[in-house]
Amino acid sequence: MERFMVMHDIDIADFIQTLDKCRGDVFLETEEGDVLNLKSKLCQMIGVSNILKDAIIKEVTIRCADPEDESLLFRFNLYKEVPGQNNEDEEDE
Repeated sequence: MERFMVMHDIDIADFIQTLDKCRGDVFLETEEGDVLNLKSKLCQMIGVSNILKDAIIKEVTIRCADPEDESLLFRFNLYKEVPGQNNEDEEDE
């Protein structure tokens, strides 16, 4: 079952890298009611160009077909974890 999530303050480069790791379809839903499948590079360009401001997406509604993708994107949204990148916090002195 597909579920929705709202994501905030998204770095576009990291977001696209995370999308590339998703296994199922991931849809971006605009305020105007448009639905774009973000697994398509063309839709990524169209969607990002419509909501881009200073290379940060302020808010977007995402719908995932695969629950594991939802978890991946939730962790990206909450912890800024990007699959394949070292996400360990730097140690304080």
